[in-house]
Amino acid sequence: MISNQILQTTIDGLKEITRVDLCVIDIEGKILATTFSDADRYLGPAVVFVDSPADSQVVSGCQFFKVFDEHQLEYVLLANGDSDDVYMVGKIASFQIQNLLIAYKERFDKDNFIKNLLLDNLLLVDIYNRAKKLHIETDVRRVVYIIEANHDREGNELDRVRSIFEGKAQDFVTAVDEKNIIVVKEVGHEYSNEDLYKTAEVIYSLFRGDTSVHIAYGTVVNEIKEVSRSYKEAHMALDVGKIFFEERNIIAYSTLGIGRLIYQLPIPLCKMFIREIFDGKSPDEFDEETLITINKFFENSLNVSETSRQLYIHRNTLVYRLDKLQKSTGLDLRVFEDAITFKIALMVVKYMKYMESLDY
Repeated sequence: MISNQILQTTIDGLKEITRVDLCVIDIEGKILATTFSDADRYLGPAVVFVDSPADSQVVSGCQFFKVFDEHQLEYVLLANGDSDDVYMVGKIASFQIQNLLIAYKERFDKDNFIKNLLLDNLLLVDIYNRAKKLHIETDVRRVVYIIEANHDREGNELDRVRSIFEGKAQDFVTAVDEKNIIVVKEVGHEYSNEDLYKTAEVIYSLFRGDTSVHIAYGTVVNEIKEVSRSYKEAHMALDVGKIFFEERNIIAYSTLGIGRLIYQLPIPLCKMFIREIFDGKSPDEFDEETLITINKFFENSLNVSETSRQLYIHRNTLVYRLDKLQKSTGLDLRVFEDAITFKIALMVVKYMKYMESLDY
């Protein structure tokens, strides 16, 4: 169904061109859009007109027209005046609204198809048959973006995102739940990783730097049957990004690294790993100074000199801290294998805490 706002915009535009007042009434006698203030005086005649066999007629100096959607009456259109020119304007307006109904129905059908495609609710043969009927190309490159945003009172986020993809027949914007907006975007062969990120930045700019908004995207797929894979990747990137990359508002599946492996580990296995490596202790229970030292050491690729310089401490002080850590954990962060074990352990603990917060 066409929104009242679209109907109002349509008849406002037609009035500006033709100088003829118009009104759209539903079959139950409710005004949906109007350009003249006393349209309600025609509500009674409009209800009677709904039940009449005529497709158009003049009542009290006003032209009445029926607007159908595949032989189903949807609206009554009023054109204020009884001249031949007003009749012609009324016919044009009813034709325009009828075409809007067709366009919105096609968009609704495409929207349903894309939702079912993302959620893996279609058989392979159905994917290609329905895509053909809806004139959706099946062998173009696509990528899926997920936008997680706090909904405002007007619920305008979906329309806001749609506004930058309008006119692009092979781009689709939809929502499979109340929380996330999904963009299925066609990308050319020349599209680079940098271009994918720039598209995410354009979407993010719509929300005026709202730090609560997160955008994630999957990898580019070559066929329509693979779109659900890109969607699952984007969904994983959204979750993994919150755990290991809190400072980022935009995250790509291809940049998740080892985080996406840890995300798929069962919690009991994670607890066993921490227990075996740290003898029941947790690697995030160290004091703040030790944690800062560890993180800075990892940032500088285990470089003692650079780490001590950035921490504004003597090299020997850093060595002392690392020796102290080795005694308490049995892991020497200057040894690559031990450093990898410790880094993974920190990430596992982050993952466990995130999953526990979801349970609560």
